[in-house]
Amino acid sequence: MPDTGNPPVSTDAAVDQVHALVLSGHSMDTLLQAVVDTTTSSLPGHVQASLTVVVGSRPATAAYSGQLALDLDETQYEHGHGPCLHAARTGELMEITDARTDARWPAYMPRAVERGSHSSLALPVPVTGLHAALNIYSTADHVFDRSDHAAAARFARAAAHAVTNMHALQAARDVAGNLEVALQSRAVIDQAKGILMERGKLTAEQAFQALSQTSQLTNRKLRDVADHLVRTGELLRPAARR
Repeated sequence: MPDTGNPPVSTDAAVDQVHALVLSGHSMDTLLQAVVDTTTSSLPGHVQASLTVVVGSRPATAAYSGQLALDLDETQYEHGHGPCLHAARTGELMEITDARTDARWPAYMPRAVERGSHSSLALPVPVTGLHAALNIYSTADHVFDRSDHAAAARFARAAAHAVTNMHALQAARDVAGNLEVALQSRAVIDQAKGILMERGKLTAEQAFQALSQTSQLTNRKLRDVADHLVRTGELLRPAARR
């Protein structure tokens, strides 16, 4: 990744950026991309980052900051092993200090060296029911110190927090959507009841029973029966038997 000459964003500021994301303005894709981008901008040197998510037994890269990160993620997926998969599946932090001398994952290390990544970190992202890892790749060897480990761990926790909140927000949206549909159905049913009460001098209970019976006889949803009555002024009738 080219050096822009800009100093890295402080860890505190970058983590604050993740926590301050207005979730209502983000899809899951844009949220994860924001996590990756803030991670990349906060660490010094030539680094790229990505987020691996394992769905069932199938891993995929949900967001990445550059082609190097994507290529090395996919190399690990192709061979079925590597630091990001190990971190996602076991919950252990994995570090490569120098890919040229590291004997682990022999199918992966040569590709990392070939692509110019000599060190990396892979940190589990602790989300209930999901295996995920935050991956950070550097072109230098022995680049990550204790403070970088601590910073990366904070980003992994921030990513988990953001994803958890997004799931909760989506669930709330689903509930709100279902509630809105229910309220709309209630409104049209009340309108249809009012029409029957006025037209047939029925009580509210009698009008509801008439709609319910029509729903059963016509095999149509109660809301659809009510909507038809409100729109046309006619109560649906069962199809004539031949």
